Amino acid sequence: TGNLDPDTSLEIMKVLEAKFVKQFINLCFEVYHKGWHERNGGNLSYRIKKEEVESIKENFTYQEEREIGTIVKDLSNEYFLVTGSGCYLMNVKEYPEENICIIKVNEDGTKYQICWGLKNGGKPTSELPSHLMNLEAIKRRSINEKRIVYHMHATNVIALTFVLPLNSEIFTRELWEMATECPVVFPRGIGVIPWMVPGGKDIAIATSKMIEKYDAVIWAHHGMFVTGSTFDETFGLADTIEKSAEILVKVISMKGVFSKEQTISRENFIHLAKDFNLTLNEDVLKICK
Repeated sequence: TGNLDPDTSLEIMKVLEAKFVKQFINLCFEVYHKGWHERNGGNLSYRIKKEEVESIKENFTYQEEREIGTIVKDLSNEYFLVTGSGCYLMNVKEYPEENICIIKVNEDGTKYQICWGLKNGGKPTSELPSHLMNLEAIKRRSINEKRIVYHMHATNVIALTFVLPLNSEIFTRELWEMATECPVVFPRGIGVIPWMVPGGKDIAIATSKMIEKYDAVIWAHHGMFVTGSTFDETFGLADTIEKSAEILVKVISMKGVFSKEQTISRENFIHLAKDFNLTLNEDVLKICK
Protein backbone atom coordinates (compact mmCIF):
# COMPACT_ATOMS: atom_id res chain seq x y z
CA THR A 1 0.00 0.00 0.00
CA GLY A 2 2.79 2.43 -0.82
CA ASN A 3 5.79 3.77 1.04
CA LEU A 4 5.54 4.89 4.62
CA ASP A 5 6.26 8.62 4.66
CA PRO A 6 3.84 11.04 2.96
CA ASP A 7 5.28 13.65 0.60
CA THR A 8 6.59 16.70 2.46
CA SER A 9 7.64 18.76 -0.58
CA LEU A 10 6.49 22.39 -0.63
CA GLU A 11 6.55 22.48 -4.42
CA ILE A 12 3.07 23.26 -5.74
CA MET A 13 1.59 20.27 -7.55
CA LYS A 14 -1.75 18.93 -8.71
CA VAL A 15 -3.72 17.16 -6.01
CA LEU A 16 -3.49 13.76 -7.67
CA GLU A 17 0.30 14.07 -7.89
CA ALA A 18 0.71 14.33 -4.10
CA LYS A 19 2.16 11.19 -2.56
CA PHE A 20 -0.33 11.03 0.31
CA VAL A 21 -3.22 11.21 -2.19
CA LYS A 22 -1.73 8.37 -4.22
CA GLN A 23 -1.32 6.29 -1.06
CA PHE A 24 -4.92 7.04 -0.02
CA ILE A 25 -6.20 5.95 -3.43
CA ASN A 26 -4.04 2.84 -3.42
CA LEU A 27 -5.35 1.80 0.00
CA CYS A 28 -8.93 2.09 -1.27
CA PHE A 29 -7.99 -0.18 -4.17
CA GLU A 30 -6.25 -2.76 -1.98
CA VAL A 31 -8.97 -3.07 0.67
CA TYR A 32 -11.78 -3.27 -1.88
CA HIS A 33 -10.12 -6.37 -3.30
CA LYS A 34 -9.97 -7.86 0.19
CA GLY A 35 -13.76 -8.16 0.03
CA TRP A 36 -14.42 -5.80 2.91
CA HIS A 37 -16.43 -3.22 0.93
CA GLU A 38 -19.59 -4.54 -0.60
CA ARG A 39 -21.58 -1.94 -2.53
CA ASN A 40 -20.69 1.49 -1.02
CA GLY A 41 -19.72 0.10 2.38
CA GLY A 42 -16.74 1.41 4.33
CA ASN A 43 -14.84 4.70 4.40
CA LEU A 44 -11.41 6.23 4.90
CA SER A 45 -10.08 9.56 6.20
CA TYR A 46 -6.67 11.20 6.57
CA ARG A 47 -5.70 14.30 8.58
CA ILE A 48 -3.45 16.15 6.15
CA LYS A 49 -0.14 17.61 7.32
CA LYS A 50 0.38 21.37 7.00
CA GLU A 51 3.22 21.06 4.50
CA GLU A 52 1.09 18.71 2.38
CA VAL A 53 -1.73 21.27 2.33
CA GLU A 54 0.74 23.96 1.26
CA SER A 55 1.93 21.81 -1.64
CA ILE A 56 -1.55 21.53 -3.22
CA LYS A 57 -3.66 24.43 -1.86
CA GLU A 58 -3.56 26.44 -5.09
CA ASN A 59 -5.88 23.80 -6.54
CA PHE A 60 -8.56 24.38 -3.90
CA THR A 61 -11.98 25.88 -4.59
CA TYR A 62 -13.97 26.40 -1.40
CA GLN A 63 -17.67 25.51 -1.35
CA GLU A 64 -20.29 26.64 1.15
CA GLU A 65 -19.96 25.54 4.78
CA ARG A 66 -21.97 22.54 5.94
CA GLU A 67 -22.72 21.23 9.43
CA ILE A 68 -20.55 18.34 10.63
CA GLY A 69 -23.15 17.09 13.10
CA THR A 70 -20.79 17.28 16.06
CA ILE A 71 -18.08 19.59 17.48
CA VAL A 72 -14.38 18.88 16.91
CA LYS A 73 -12.78 22.05 18.25
CA ASP A 74 -9.31 20.52 18.40
CA LEU A 75 -9.42 20.03 14.61
CA SER A 76 -10.26 23.65 13.78
CA ASN A 77 -8.82 24.93 10.48
CA GLU A 78 -7.38 21.51 9.62
CA TYR A 79 -7.76 19.71 6.29
CA PHE A 80 -8.84 16.11 5.66
CA LEU A 81 -8.90 13.75 2.70
CA VAL A 82 -12.04 11.58 2.92
CA THR A 83 -14.13 9.21 0.85
CA GLY A 84 -17.52 10.38 -0.37
CA SER A 85 -20.95 9.36 0.89
CA GLY A 86 -22.50 6.66 -1.29
CA CYS A 87 -19.26 6.22 -3.25
CA TYR A 88 -17.91 2.79 -4.11
CA LEU A 89 -14.30 2.19 -3.09
CA MET A 90 -13.81 0.11 -6.23
CA ASN A 91 -14.21 3.32 -8.28
CA VAL A 92 -11.74 5.49 -6.34
CA LYS A 93 -8.64 4.47 -8.29
CA GLU A 94 -10.10 5.12 -11.75
CA TYR A 95 -12.30 8.09 -10.85
CA PRO A 96 -10.76 9.73 -7.77
CA GLU A 97 -12.10 13.25 -8.32
CA GLU A 98 -15.66 11.88 -8.35
CA ASN A 99 -15.35 9.69 -5.25
CA ILE A 100 -13.07 11.40 -2.72
CA CYS A 101 -12.67 14.95 -1.47
CA ILE A 102 -10.59 17.30 0.66
CA ILE A 103 -12.44 19.25 3.33
CA LYS A 104 -11.50 21.99 5.76
CA VAL A 105 -12.98 22.23 9.27
CA ASN A 106 -13.94 25.76 10.33
CA GLU A 107 -12.62 27.78 13.27
CA ASP A 108 -15.07 26.52 15.90
CA GLY A 109 -15.06 22.89 14.73
CA THR A 110 -18.75 22.71 13.84
CA LYS A 111 -18.73 23.00 10.04
CA TYR A 112 -16.66 21.96 7.02
CA GLN A 113 -16.10 23.08 3.45
CA ILE A 114 -15.28 20.89 0.47
CA CYS A 115 -12.11 22.28 -1.13
CA TRP A 116 -11.45 19.69 -3.82
CA GLY A 117 -13.07 16.57 -5.27
CA LEU A 118 -16.60 15.14 -5.52
CA LYS A 119 -16.78 17.08 -8.77
CA ASN A 120 -20.21 15.64 -9.62
CA GLY A 121 -21.61 16.81 -6.31
CA GLY A 122 -22.24 14.98 -3.08
CA LYS A 123 -20.82 15.11 0.41
CA PRO A 124 -18.20 13.31 2.52
CA THR A 125 -18.91 9.93 4.09
CA SER A 126 -22.05 9.76 6.21
CA GLU A 127 -19.83 8.64 9.07
CA LEU A 128 -17.84 11.89 8.98
CA PRO A 129 -18.76 12.68 12.63
CA SER A 130 -17.24 9.35 13.72
CA HIS A 131 -14.12 9.88 11.64
CA LEU A 132 -13.49 13.42 12.86
CA MET A 133 -14.20 12.63 16.50
CA ASN A 134 -11.82 9.67 16.30
CA LEU A 135 -9.15 11.77 14.61
CA GLU A 136 -9.58 14.39 17.32
CA ALA A 137 -9.24 11.72 20.03
CA ILE A 138 -6.05 10.24 18.59
CA LYS A 139 -4.63 13.72 18.06
CA ARG A 140 -5.08 14.32 21.80
CA ARG A 141 -3.32 11.03 22.51
CA SER A 142 -0.41 12.14 20.27
CA ILE A 143 0.52 8.49 19.76
CA ASN A 144 2.98 8.27 16.87
CA GLU A 145 1.15 11.02 15.01
CA LYS A 146 -1.74 8.78 14.02
CA ARG A 147 -3.62 10.56 11.23
CA ILE A 148 -5.69 7.86 9.55
CA VAL A 149 -9.07 6.38 10.42
CA TYR A 150 -10.34 3.48 8.33
CA HIS A 151 -13.70 1.70 8.60
CA MET A 152 -14.40 -1.59 6.88
CA HIS A 153 -16.89 -4.45 6.97
CA ALA A 154 -14.49 -7.26 7.88
CA THR A 155 -16.39 -10.50 7.28
CA ASN A 156 -14.91 -12.72 9.99
CA VAL A 157 -14.79 -9.98 12.63
CA ILE A 158 -18.50 -9.35 12.06
CA ALA A 159 -19.25 -13.09 12.28
CA LEU A 160 -17.52 -13.30 15.66
CA THR A 161 -19.71 -10.54 17.10
CA PHE A 162 -22.60 -13.02 16.91
CA VAL A 163 -20.87 -15.72 18.98
CA LEU A 164 -18.33 -14.02 21.27
CA PRO A 165 -19.29 -11.90 24.28
CA LEU A 166 -19.22 -8.22 23.31
CA ASN A 167 -16.44 -7.63 25.79
CA SER A 168 -13.18 -5.90 24.78
CA GLU A 169 -10.91 -8.07 26.94
CA ILE A 170 -12.45 -11.39 25.90
CA PHE A 171 -12.48 -10.43 22.22
CA THR A 172 -8.83 -9.37 22.42
CA ARG A 173 -7.79 -12.55 24.22
CA GLU A 174 -9.43 -14.78 21.62
CA LEU A 175 -7.78 -12.94 18.72
CA TRP A 176 -4.39 -12.76 20.47
CA GLU A 177 -4.49 -16.54 20.88
CA MET A 178 -4.99 -17.20 17.16
CA ALA A 179 -1.56 -16.00 16.00
CA THR A 180 1.61 -15.07 17.87
CA GLU A 181 2.01 -11.86 15.88
CA CYS A 182 -1.34 -10.49 17.11
CA PRO A 183 -0.26 -9.18 20.55
CA VAL A 184 2.80 -7.71 18.80
CA VAL A 185 0.66 -5.87 16.23
CA PHE A 186 -2.08 -4.74 18.63
CA PRO A 187 -0.71 -4.90 22.20
CA ARG A 188 -3.29 -2.37 23.41
CA GLY A 189 -6.06 -4.76 22.44
CA ILE A 190 -9.33 -4.14 20.62
CA GLY A 191 -12.38 -2.25 21.85
CA VAL A 192 -15.88 -3.61 21.26
CA ILE A 193 -19.09 -1.57 21.05
CA PRO A 194 -22.54 -3.23 21.13
CA TRP A 195 -24.77 -2.61 18.15
CA MET A 196 -25.71 1.05 17.60
CA VAL A 197 -27.21 2.92 14.65
CA PRO A 198 -24.23 3.84 12.43
CA GLY A 199 -23.47 7.31 11.14
CA GLY A 200 -24.84 9.32 14.06
CA LYS A 201 -23.41 11.31 16.93
CA ASP A 202 -24.02 8.65 19.60
CA ILE A 203 -21.88 5.98 17.97
CA ALA A 204 -19.28 8.64 17.14
CA ILE A 205 -19.01 9.55 20.83
CA ALA A 206 -18.83 5.90 21.92
CA THR A 207 -16.12 5.10 19.36
CA SER A 208 -14.02 8.17 20.12
CA LYS A 209 -14.00 7.20 23.82
CA MET A 210 -12.85 3.69 22.92
CA ILE A 211 -10.18 4.93 20.52
CA GLU A 212 -8.51 6.80 23.38
CA LYS A 213 -7.53 3.37 24.73
CA TYR A 214 -7.43 1.11 21.67
CA ASP A 215 -6.10 1.42 18.10
CA ALA A 216 -8.99 -0.65 16.76
CA VAL A 217 -12.68 -0.68 17.68
CA ILE A 218 -15.27 -3.24 16.59
CA TRP A 219 -18.85 -2.21 15.88
CA ALA A 220 -20.93 -5.29 16.67
CA HIS A 221 -22.68 -6.81 13.61
CA HIS A 222 -21.31 -4.03 11.40
CA GLY A 223 -17.54 -3.79 11.09
CA MET A 224 -14.43 -2.24 12.53
CA PHE A 225 -12.60 1.10 12.87
CA VAL A 226 -8.79 1.09 12.87
CA THR A 227 -6.25 3.92 13.15
CA GLY A 228 -2.69 4.31 11.97
CA SER A 229 0.26 6.65 11.47
CA THR A 230 0.76 5.53 7.87
CA PHE A 231 -1.37 3.88 5.23
CA ASP A 232 0.76 0.73 5.45
CA GLU A 233 0.36 0.54 9.22
CA THR A 234 -3.40 1.07 9.00
CA PHE A 235 -3.83 -1.62 6.36
CA GLY A 236 -1.57 -3.98 8.28
CA LEU A 237 -3.54 -3.61 11.49
CA ALA A 238 -6.88 -4.23 9.78
CA ASP A 239 -5.50 -7.18 7.83
CA THR A 240 -3.93 -8.80 10.90
CA ILE A 241 -7.11 -8.53 12.98
CA GLU A 242 -9.29 -9.90 10.19
CA LYS A 243 -6.89 -12.79 9.52
CA SER A 244 -6.89 -13.67 13.21
CA ALA A 245 -10.69 -13.56 13.17
CA GLU A 246 -10.72 -15.86 10.15
CA ILE A 247 -8.53 -18.40 11.97
CA LEU A 248 -10.84 -18.28 15.00
CA VAL A 249 -13.92 -18.81 12.82
CA LYS A 250 -12.24 -21.88 11.34
CA VAL A 251 -11.24 -23.20 14.78
CA ILE A 252 -14.81 -22.83 16.02
CA SER A 253 -16.14 -24.49 12.86
CA MET A 254 -13.74 -27.45 13.14
CA LYS A 255 -14.51 -28.03 16.79
CA GLY A 256 -18.23 -27.65 16.44
CA VAL A 257 -18.47 -25.81 19.75
CA PHE A 258 -16.57 -22.83 21.10
CA SER A 259 -13.69 -24.46 22.94
CA LYS A 260 -9.99 -25.08 22.35
CA GLU A 261 -7.89 -28.02 23.52
CA GLN A 262 -4.73 -25.89 23.77
CA THR A 263 -3.80 -22.27 23.17
CA ILE A 264 -1.20 -19.57 23.84
CA SER A 265 -1.11 -19.20 27.62
CA ARG A 266 -0.75 -16.20 29.91
CA GLU A 267 2.80 -17.29 30.63
CA ASN A 268 3.51 -17.49 26.89
CA PHE A 269 2.21 -13.95 26.41
CA ILE A 270 4.40 -12.68 29.27
CA HIS A 271 7.49 -14.23 27.66
CA LEU A 272 6.51 -12.74 24.30
CA ALA A 273 6.10 -9.28 25.82
CA LYS A 274 9.51 -9.50 27.45
CA ASP A 275 11.30 -10.60 24.27
CA PHE A 276 9.55 -8.04 22.05
CA ASN A 277 9.66 -5.23 24.63
CA LEU A 278 5.86 -4.90 24.61
CA THR A 279 3.41 -3.50 27.12
CA LEU A 280 0.41 -5.80 26.79
CA ASN A 281 -3.06 -4.90 28.02
CA GLU A 282 -3.12 -6.08 31.65
CA ASP A 283 -6.92 -6.50 31.69
CA VAL A 284 -6.62 -9.03 28.88
CA LEU A 285 -3.72 -10.90 30.50
CA LYS A 286 -5.79 -11.35 33.67
CA ILE A 287 -8.37 -13.47 31.85
CA CYS A 288 -5.88 -15.57 29.87
CA LYS A 289 -5.42 -19.17 30.99
